[in-house]
Amino acid sequence: MSNTEKNIHVKTQITTAFLDLLGQKEFKDISISEITSAAKVSRVSFYRNYGEKEDILRTYIKQLFGAWRKDDNTIPEHSDSDNLRRLFGHLIEYKDFYLLLCKRNLLHLLKDILVEIYGPKPEESNFGAYTAAFLSYGLYGWIEEWFARGMEESAWEMTELLKIGI
Repeated sequence: MSNTEKNIHVKTQITTAFLDLLGQKEFKDISISEITSAAKVSRVSFYRNYGEKEDILRTYIKQLFGAWRKDDNTIPEHSDSDNLRRLFGHLIEYKDFYLLLCKRNLLHLLKDILVEIYGPKPEESNFGAYTAAFLSYGLYGWIEEWFARGMEESAWEMTELLKIGI
């Protein structure tokens, strides 16, 4: 096994162990030692890959969104409705994970990714940046409330409701 493969294996072990623990107990009650023990890796391996527990979740969310965005690039052009529908579809596909984040008061980690993707960019005009901020934070609020209400609507329904709401 190459070093790259070993590192991927270690990260997978840590992520899986952490998500299992997070399903059982509050975030603050999970120690690094408990994660590394459950993952069967050393603390050195943990700190080689992560600075803190939140980094495990940030990395995992980025991986999920990275795969989603990679798939998005295989289709020539999407309308805004298509993009929203695909976003809500992604959230439904990983519903258990996102609801766990919600339950553990960690949904702000999703907000950070949404703002990174949809939020203001330094090269934008002021008006463009303000608009992007409004839309990205508004989208996060919309998603947060949808999660809180049990994600009853389909991706299509959420997209249509959002279009009406804007």
